[in-house]
Amino acid sequence: MYVIHHNPNCSTSRRTLERLEATGERVEVIRYLEDGWTRAQLLGLFAAAGVTPREALRAREPQAGDLADADDEAILAAMVAHPVLVERPIVCGPYGVRLCRPGERVAEILPPSGHPAAP
Repeated sequence: MYVIHHNPNCSTSRRTLERLEATGERVEVIRYLEDGWTRAQLLGLFAAAGVTPREALRAREPQAGDLADADDEAILAAMVAHPVLVERPIVCGPYGVRLCRPGERVAEILPPSGHPAAP
């Protein structure tokens, strides 16, 4: 099973979801803009994906304007307050967690050809 933290308005997120669905595996879609984030959830996802809050910051959003010199705690707080500040999509699966930007990064956590999804 795969979990995608998805923004349906984002073309990269939509293409990544399509690629996941094409595997035939079950895909749980979490619309994080509606559901929001918790600090603990973000810390867990970032640690599993091997990224820092700064690396996962969607800096081009208006709400990110004053975060250029912020520390990780301030960035995390802003991400919890404004879920749109998290880059997307984030995909979790049996082969790992990735921030799939660009979308092709999802291939890193897909099963090898001809193998079942579960390791």
